[in-house]
Amino acid sequence: MRVHVLQLAYGDEEPVAERVERAAALVAAQSGADLVVLPELWAPTGFGYRRWAEAAEPLDGPTVGAICRAAKEIGAYVHAGSIIEQARDGADPGPQRRGRWNTSVLIGRDGLPMVSYRKVHRFGFSAGEPDLIEAGTELVTAGLQSADGHLVAGLSTCYDLRFPELYRGLTAAGAQMFVIPAAWPAARVEHWRLLGRARAVENQAVVVQCNTAGTHAGTRMGGHSQVVSATGEVLAEAGEDETVLVAEIDPAAVAQYRESFPVLADRRL
Repeated sequence: MRVHVLQLAYGDEEPVAERVERAAALVAAQSGADLVVLPELWAPTGFGYRRWAEAAEPLDGPTVGAICRAAKEIGAYVHAGSIIEQARDGADPGPQRRGRWNTSVLIGRDGLPMVSYRKVHRFGFSAGEPDLIEAGTELVTAGLQSADGHLVAGLSTCYDLRFPELYRGLTAAGAQMFVIPAAWPAARVEHWRLLGRARAVENQAVVVQCNTAGTHAGTRMGGHSQVVSATGEVLAEAGEDETVLVAEIDPAAVAQYRESFPVLADRRL
């Protein structure tokens, strides 16, 4: 299974519409990929909280629509990163009545959305995300098929990476790979790298991490997207600039490793 991780770089000066067009063109250029992954909140920006209300859109809005068309063009699964999802009129706005979520979308090879995931853990310590959006409540998995075999992907987003119980839950739900888009800052990039490897090792699962590069809302982003095998080996890692990271994943290797070294069977809690 060929995975292309698109580590986008951008700044506040780039208009959102132009960035959406640029990202869609980059996705459409990934011919030969089985799975393409974009970062968290790459259109409205991860730290540009003040723009979120005006940038919010429904799941069938222009951002996801542009990536859906690109996915269909190349016939690949595309994790579209995340958007600020705006609830439709009349829909449940959530317990805090905010009507917005940090929501990621996985698109099928046919260009149609397969599943969406609302970020469970909101970053900001009672400011930022907790003050502006609702928390997700559900674990989400989806099956991905390639010529090499089948893998079940578990979805999570950025700050979720710090909470191992979420990944244990995804593993119990059948996940063999975690796909993690992020807007992770440079100040804590070593945590990003370490926690990705830890989630891989403790769950014997492939980890695909797609971070942002550049600077927005005065925050320098960490880059260092990486793909980690189920054994904890870093298969590919990016630097700090915009880049396309390519890695080959053997779907059969996860099951083989779990069978040969059956750590998960010894869980007691």
